[in-house]
Amino acid sequence: MKIYGITGGIGAGKSEAARLFVECGIPVIDADRIGHEVLEPGGAAERAVIEAFGPGIVEGGRIDRKKLAEVVFRDRAALQRLNSLTHPAVLAEIGRRTAELAQARHRAAIIEAALHAEDGRVPEWMAGLILVECPAEMRLARLRERRGMTDAEARARLAAQTPPEKKAALARWIIQNDAGLDRLRDEVERVAREL
Repeated sequence: MKIYGITGGIGAGKSEAARLFVECGIPVIDADRIGHEVLEPGGAAERAVIEAFGPGIVEGGRIDRKKLAEVVFRDRAALQRLNSLTHPAVLAEIGRRTAELAQARHRAAIIEAALHAEDGRVPEWMAGLILVECPAEMRLARLRERRGMTDAEARARLAAQTPPEKKAALARWIIQNDAGLDRLRDEVERVAREL
């Protein structure tokens, strides 16, 4: 089974593109969702994250992701610390899920993650990287409208990620998501045929 990655900056539409890949019959593993699962009560990274960032990120007996985000998205070192605590658990779960897909005889699978190629490299185990691009102003508007972020919060999230143009050179496929759902579907179907 070949494993591909799909990435894009926050608000670019990578999750919508991933949903469309599933419609095309290609399974998608959402690394960001797994990242949330490992922070849940009893999750693989919950204790370590609370120890690292303190009880101020806990609300109602569980990690409050909004409080955690307020800490890590204004401090690059804190974000790197969070990633170092959560990524091993996320990668282990991705490995388990891809093994299940391979056993079920899928020919291809996609791992959806905002952080693919953050270090300027595509992992050796990945057969190719798909980048979903969208102009920054459209991304900011989506974050304000769909996620209820203030302009400052949205800009801080964009600033915390590697600029998409730096990943473009690493991507085997680039999907433009600036012209509506029908166009996005056409772009995804084009790439799905190649996968």
